[in-house]
Amino acid sequence: MKYPIGIQSFEKLRDLGFVYVDKTAMVYQMAQNSAYYFLSRPRRFGKSLLVSTLDAYFSGRKDLFSGLAVEKLETEWKKYPVLRIDMSAGNYIDEQALSDKFNEYLEQWEGIYGNEKKGRPLPERFAYIVQRAYEMTGNRRAVILVDEYDKPLLQAIGKPELQDAYRNIMKAFYGVMKSQDQYIQFGFITGVTKFSHVSIFSDLNNLNDITMDGRYVDVCGISEDDLYEVFDESIHELGKANGMSYEETCLRLKEQYNGYHFCENSIGVYNPFSLLNTFAKNRFQDYWFQTGTPSYLMHLLKNNDYELMDLQGIKVSASDMLNVDAMYTNPIPVLYQSGYLTIKGYDPDFELYILDYPNKEVEKGFTRFLIPHYTPLKENKSGVFIAELTKDVRQGRPEQFMTRLQTLFAGNDYRVAGDMEKYFQNSMMLIFKMLGFMADVERATSQGRIDITIQTPDYVYIIEIKLDGTAEEALQQIKTNQYARPFQLDGRNIYIIGVNFSSSTRCIEKWLMESL
Repeated sequence: MKYPIGIQSFEKLRDLGFVYVDKTAMVYQMAQNSAYYFLSRPRRFGKSLLVSTLDAYFSGRKDLFSGLAVEKLETEWKKYPVLRIDMSAGNYIDEQALSDKFNEYLEQWEGIYGNEKKGRPLPERFAYIVQRAYEMTGNRRAVILVDEYDKPLLQAIGKPELQDAYRNIMKAFYGVMKSQDQYIQFGFITGVTKFSHVSIFSDLNNLNDITMDGRYVDVCGISEDDLYEVFDESIHELGKANGMSYEETCLRLKEQYNGYHFCENSIGVYNPFSLLNTFAKNRFQDYWFQTGTPSYLMHLLKNNDYELMDLQGIKVSASDMLNVDAMYTNPIPVLYQSGYLTIKGYDPDFELYILDYPNKEVEKGFTRFLIPHYTPLKENKSGVFIAELTKDVRQGRPEQFMTRLQTLFAGNDYRVAGDMEKYFQNSMMLIFKMLGFMADVERATSQGRIDITIQTPDYVYIIEIKLDGTAEEALQQIKTNQYARPFQLDGRNIYIIGVNFSSSTRCIEKWLMESL
């Protein structure tokens, strides 16, 4: 089986015989309405391939759809003039760079439909091309496809004046879709995020946002039905290569790559990029994260001095979840729309969504990404440190792993502005999450909340942290509140550890440990 990793051209995919998960029934369903659609999905989820599929469909390429669902649905196969814009490849350092990108497309189309308006403002030239495309094709209305419209805005995060300038350019340019509506058959716009209040597409009164439409949750991505129908042979091969049964392989795939939900009570969707790479290489890895994490995410988290433990299980309203324009005070909408958080539950009484990491790949990869930014650990040394710390925890050596932590923070020349307690909590949470054990932060008990609980098959570690207090106070709190009580009958060795962290030195000032 040939896996189309990184292939975004539907024509190339079909011509060269790569495997294709058939989404053409949904393409046909959308095409039946002369409307404008908007779809937000995380990167590497197949948005560009979907745009390419729409391009082939509206170009009348019936030959490319042989054997697919749309072949039985479509009877006319009309050829429309397609105007396709891909914003993903640009480096938008200033207003001129954005204008130059639009100009590239206009010059390309002017070579086909006439350049009588060359030298005029960009929107005027675009409007002329839309009308001329209609007139020169026997009154066939144009199809406008815009891929990754938000790339310029995402690159300008942290530069509000530049973002405003981009908005003005984009609004004027895309506003043509409203003024020339009589000459347009269909419009489709994709992006990672939805800048809901920038009014870029506000003139499109009939813009149909299908981002959270239950009918299209898997228009990009791979559903469980798709997995078993298309990749059954691949699952068997993957299991054989890793010494796993078919059932074990399916469970591992689900835990690792499934779990994206794009509306409440919907099916889970697999990350297609990671899934295809796993089958091609017959190895489970964090493929999505190997392609890089956008720098704007770190900018937003650090700018907001965000408490990382609040990311899991957070409850938000629909308006808060989608309001990317408030990113400078709340990074949650961008994290959700970028795919680092997803819908895991819904409270219909209060219309609140519960967000969490989609799967193990995202949780592990995001934690690894955050470590050099939130802890004294440097990226090139974090793997060795975590490995040694893991051995200590597995083998019941609390003195060693606490000494490692104390040494780590003692050599800390790292500077983080903001709340010292939050800094230390974030650091400890990320380090213990990377251990891969059952590490709970702020575990609730009947007597209070345990700062950190780490569980292995043989050991339980209960850690209480004080900021500018004493290790004695921390250890006594564990005893007084009986934090160890829920674990005392399961036969494991229990260690209780009291830690005092100094905000002035940013170090572990002292720690005390007892065995129960």
